Amino acid sequence: MAEELGVAVVGFGWMGRVHTRAYARLPHHYPQLPLRPRLVAVAEEVPGLAEEAAERYGFATATRDWREVAADPRVRAVSVTAPNFLHRRIGVAMAEAGKHLWIEKPVGLSAGDARAVAEAVAKAGVQGAVGFNYRNAPAVEAARDLIAAGGIGTVTHARIRLFSDYAAHPDSALTWRYERERGGSGVLGDLASHGADLARFLLGDITALTADTAVFVRERARPTGATAGHTLAPGGERGPVENEDYVGCLLRFASGARGVLEACRVSVGEQNAYGFEVHGTRGAVFWDFRRMNELGVSRGTSYQDQPVSTVHVGPGAGEFAAFQPGAANAMGYDDLKVIEAYRFVRSVAEGMPYGATLADAVRGAVVLDAMAESAARGGWVRPGAGSTGPSPGIPSEPSEPSEASDPRNR
Repeated sequence: MAEELGVAVVGFGWMGRVHTRAYARLPHHYPQLPLRPRLVAVAEEVPGLAEEAAERYGFATATRDWREVAADPRVRAVSVTAPNFLHRRIGVAMAEAGKHLWIEKPVGLSAGDARAVAEAVAKAGVQGAVGFNYRNAPAVEAARDLIAAGGIGTVTHARIRLFSDYAAHPDSALTWRYERERGGSGVLGDLASHGADLARFLLGDITALTADTAVFVRERARPTGATAGHTLAPGGERGPVENEDYVGCLLRFASGARGVLEACRVSVGEQNAYGFEVHGTRGAVFWDFRRMNELGVSRGTSYQDQPVSTVHVGPGAGEFAAFQPGAANAMGYDDLKVIEAYRFVRSVAEGMPYGATLADAVRGAVVLDAMAESAARGGWVRPGAGSTGPSPGIPSEPSEPSEASDPRNR
């Protein structure tokens, strides 16, 4: 019989509900797990929301103070789905209290915040996972395997895009997401963080980049009360948007491959238009989140006029078999978070990391900081090179991609 794992959720907006449902579904999809999550506590500062969550989902305890969760001996693992500016404080405190940590990206407001949480987790000897859910899609894992095996030849260039309209309405509420102090970066932390992770997951380390950012909706309406999600506040007092709506970035990888990463939160007509295109010397692979269980694959020796086939991933690709019995049976977004929860709980059970870790969060945050630096100062920047300013030109690297480069070594 599986041992109980007391879990808590801190921050109960939409993502807090997603984490809660993921814990609840684990026994259905992964009955072999030696640990079974039990919903012990939920913390949310908005009055009444924690109590509502407890009644609806079955948490044993509800509180407005996350410190009570840190002090609760029944809680062994914690999901942190609070706003970005709270990630460092809560994440470090939970690790120091001996709690295993599943925290949403971008893990704070900067690489320094992410590093502080990662160091606290390492010092405490607990497991730490981060919410880079798109890498969990079986089709994305299949694409990674195809690339690593040389199935499209040597990677030459890639494009990663994350376009959404969630902030496109001019009356959308001026929440913490648009404030520099509480939200940090805008679309960089929200969407481009996923893009940076996908780039590294698929293609390896990013060695240089140059970026441009813009704010297109410069003012939004201040909400008059607590908000949840991307709500509207028509008629409210207008206030300035302090972080970026858009980022466009050129990337250079250690392998010599080139890339483009583009993200925007105000793309009218685009709903969760996330995906990538990776081109190699003998083929290409394409993925669109809106058709999450499909890959476009071009392979062969034709080079010109080479066709693209649609591949429906199925059992044998990532964690697909835990959800569906055969190819072309669709999986959804919440399933990716169930996979994430499984890998987190498995990490706790076995004492070794599975899935995206806080080390991945730090590496991704270093890339985001470099994008912000490049956009502010101009020119090419080496991620992690420090704040000495951008390089005067593109860093010297091989002009041809190396066949020996392995994107798994990141």
